[in-house]
Amino acid sequence: MDKAHELEKHPKYGMVIDLDKCTGCGACTVACMEENNIPFRKDETDKLRSITWLRVYRINNGKSYPDTEYAYLPRPCQHCDSDHTPCISVCPVNAIDKGREDGIISQVHPRCIGCRYCMAACPYHARYFNWWDPVWPKEMKQMLNPDVSVRPRGVVEKCTFCHHRLKRAKAQAMMDGRKEIHEQDYQTACTQACSAGAIVFGDLNNPEHMVYKLKTSPNAFRLLEKLRTEPKVYYLSTRKWVCQQADNGLLEAHKADVEHA
Repeated sequence: MDKAHELEKHPKYGMVIDLDKCTGCGACTVACMEENNIPFRKDETDKLRSITWLRVYRINNGKSYPDTEYAYLPRPCQHCDSDHTPCISVCPVNAIDKGREDGIISQVHPRCIGCRYCMAACPYHARYFNWWDPVWPKEMKQMLNPDVSVRPRGVVEKCTFCHHRLKRAKAQAMMDGRKEIHEQDYQTACTQACSAGAIVFGDLNNPEHMVYKLKTSPNAFRLLEKLRTEPKVYYLSTRKWVCQQADNGLLEAHKADVEHA
C-alpha cells in the first residue's frame, strides 16, 4: 500500500511505550490526573476504589538476588480496535463510543447507568467506577481543567487519550485554514510529561508519525494479544522476560489488589 493511500485513511491514534526507557517515576500518572480532573482520596491504598486512568505496574523476572531485574509498565486504556471491543459489546445503554474518524474509545458519562459490565469485560482493568462525588481541596478547584467535564458519582470513567486536546487541535487547524493535524498538534498529557521519552503518541496510520515506525519494531508487542482485542497501545522492550511477563504481571497485580481489599 503506497504512502498516499495510507494518508487518505482516517487517523488511528495510538501509543508506543518503551519499557526499557520507563523509570517508573509516575510523572505520567500525575499529569493524567491533573489534565483530566481526576479526584484522589486521602488514603489511596485501596486500589479497587482509587481512580488512576494511567497506572504504572512493576514487574520482575522472577529471579532471586543478585539476578533480580525490574521493569515498569504504564497501562492506560488500550483503546481496542477489534470489531467486538469487549467494553462496547457489553454496554446495555450505548454509553461507550468508538470514534469513526480517530478510533478513540470514549465514555459518554450522561448515558452511563453504573452497571459496571464494561469493567468486568475489560481484560486490562483500565476502567474505574466513581464511588463518591469528586472532592478537591478548596485551593485546587480553581485549577481544574475547563475542557474536561467532572464526572459524578455512579458512573464509569477511563483514559480518553486526552480527546479534548484533539478537538482543540482540530479547531486550531481550521482557523489556520488546513485540514491536516500535525503530529505535535495533538499529544497526550502523559506523553509530554514523560522525562525519559518513553511514551510516543500519534497516528498509527500515518507513515510520517513516529508511532507508525515504532509499532513495526521487532521488539514491539501488545498486551494480551491472544484475546484479539487489537489494542492501539504498543510496548517495546529488548528484554525477552519483559515481553513474557507483561501479561502475567498485569493480571497478578490486579489479583493482589483484590486480595488486599
